[in-house]
Amino acid sequence: MARYTPDNIMKNFLILLTSCAFATALSAQLESPVGRWTTISDESGEGNSIIQIYPNGDTYEGKISEILTGNSTAVCSECDGPLKDQPVLGMKILEGLAADPDEPASWDGGTILDPTKGTKYKLAVWFEDGDASVLYVRGKHWTGLYRTQKWIRE
Repeated sequence: MARYTPDNIMKNFLILLTSCAFATALSAQLESPVGRWTTISDESGEGNSIIQIYPNGDTYEGKISEILTGNSTAVCSECDGPLKDQPVLGMKILEGLAADPDEPASWDGGTILDPTKGTKYKLAVWFEDGDASVLYVRGKHWTGLYRTQKWIRE
């Protein structure tokens, strides 16, 4: 029979506390866009790249952390300004994404860069039906036209 000593109680309490902290951190990450996301090609249905989304203060940013098409030396030849002819790998393509106070599991207000076109679009992202494994990413042009993609959590 196990004996409950102050040391055993403290050890069990610390294990429980650590487990709860880990579960809370994991739950918070799954309820946010933070993480690694596989982008899917509209044409082929195959993975294009891995985007790493991370917090930056009260907003989120994202960069291209892997290129899955084999073109890891691609540059943003269509970009303007300081991004012109810069490597796409490692490029920050999401900026200023903030939680939507009116919609749970939804973020907007940021921009997304399409490095193949060198164009920035207004950005909104969200989860549907409580499924945090698929991120819906919508880029909206100033004309009102938009495109929505599904990104898959790694």
